[in-house]
Amino acid sequence: MRHTGTLTPQFFVTAPQPCPYLAGRQERKLFTALHGQTATALNDSLSRKGFRRSQNVLYRPSCSGCSACLSARLPVAETTPCRSQARVLRRNADLRCTVRAAWATEEQFTLFRAYLDARHADGGMAEMDELEYAAMVEETPVRTRMIEYRLPGPGEGRLVAACLTDVLADGLSMVYSFFDPALPARSLGTFMILDHLRLAREAGLPYVYLGYWVPGSPKMSYKARFRPFEIFQRGRWIRVEDPASVDTAADGGDDTPILQQVAEITAAALRG
Repeated sequence: MRHTGTLTPQFFVTAPQPCPYLAGRQERKLFTALHGQTATALNDSLSRKGFRRSQNVLYRPSCSGCSACLSARLPVAETTPCRSQARVLRRNADLRCTVRAAWATEEQFTLFRAYLDARHADGGMAEMDELEYAAMVEETPVRTRMIEYRLPGPGEGRLVAACLTDVLADGLSMVYSFFDPALPARSLGTFMILDHLRLAREAGLPYVYLGYWVPGSPKMSYKARFRPFEIFQRGRWIRVEDPASVDTAADGGDDTPILQQVAEITAAALRG
């Protein structure tokens, strides 16, 4: 007899390894696989609990003695561009946005490599080859799109920015974005977030999920320039007006036993 009821997700934990954001710290991740008919519902549910997707895996930090990685999202109806962000929108008004299926191309990979070499040459993705890039884009069991931004020109125009984006029940999740590092004046990373607010608004979705924000990490500081934004902390989403007011030390680190974490997360996932 085949069981067709709700499947309970199984969780695993990685071994500690050097943190890519804060020097001298160790990171550890709690993760579960996404597969089958439950993948979309599980992605929706756990994204609301601070998890992120990477290919067919959902994960969140579970670091002993540290709670600095905070899942961040923007409330679409309330987030408005400041003056500098409005200038970014004007500078990029000539770009054409195209929403495509999650399919990797050589043009994307060339841009991706240029971005990594210029911005993250010492990061964990620095050695990714074309096959690994294709896996990142195409190995998705949920509703995923590749959103491309092009300059006007012959044919489709030159690709200058792209974002791998999941479509959730309550928002757009920016899984990974990259852009032409030779165009710093355009502030393309900021522009893609602003444009995702537009796309979510047009689709009637209330949130844009930005991934993790790490107070004190220069690599993550741009996410805190949007107002207002929300962080997932102490089991709930909290509105942030002033990033300097966020106290990650208040959590004292995630030293909750793994089995207790899993029990709480599983119960939340099954409730949806």
